[in-house]
Amino acid sequence: MEHPSTLTSMNNLALVLNRQGKYEEAGQMHREVLRIMQKVLEMEHPHTLMSMNNLATVLGDQDKYEEAEWMHREVLGSRYTDEHVRSGILAVITISICPSCNLL
Repeated sequence: MEHPSTLTSMNNLALVLNRQGKYEEAGQMHREVLRIMQKVLEMEHPHTLMSMNNLATVLGDQDKYEEAEWMHREVLGSRYTDEHVRSGILAVITISICPSCNLL
């Protein structure tokens, strides 16, 4: 279950579930992917941060705005962010999802 291809497949399935409006199931799967990535990779690894971002998106779709905002802030506040993420796609995605976060 810790193989990168398996985690990618789980993440992709969770994205599809979210698009289908199956928010609870999508959230559970994103939480599982994030848990494994935090164990296998480091918290600052781009894949871990993207998993956290995906979970935050699902939380926002579930109207769990406080938790979603906290998670988006965690992603953008990571050590990895300063050098790489702010200039990359993760920052664009996060900022577009959470415009009220005033992160830039």
